[in-house]
Amino acid sequence: MVNNTDLFFVEDDIDFAFIMENAVQELKNEVSIQIVQNGRESLDILTQMAIENFKPKLILLDLNLPGLSGIDLLKEIRDLPYFRYMPIVLFSTSANPKDIKAALEFGANAYVTKPSGYLNLVICLQSIYDFWFVQHSTLD
Repeated sequence: MVNNTDLFFVEDDIDFAFIMENAVQELKNEVSIQIVQNGRESLDILTQMAIENFKPKLILLDLNLPGLSGIDLLKEIRDLPYFRYMPIVLFSTSANPKDIKAALEFGANAYVTKPSGYLNLVICLQSIYDFWFVQHSTLD
């Protein structure tokens, strides 16, 4: 299975996932997005990607996931040697400093609070794209 995912997004809210998918299509550059709704399934998919020697360009994790939280999922991903240096951003409605601190302590490269409103989401995603896909250098 050849994968061409640029953005791997773990989000349990189906409505927000749909909005996100549409917002990504509005970016100046084409970005392929794969949305997974829970942590366990995302770990299975990421493990398969590692077997196939494929990495998305960026992983976005929601903080409040059922079962395996975004922080727990972050820890699990960081334990996979293949994804140790993978850019991972927590993307959540929470602006709680404790959540931000936990995300950064457990290996997130950044923490972004989900903006309100569709236009603000598109602007936020364009900023994420500009930094993580254009300006930021990663290790293979």
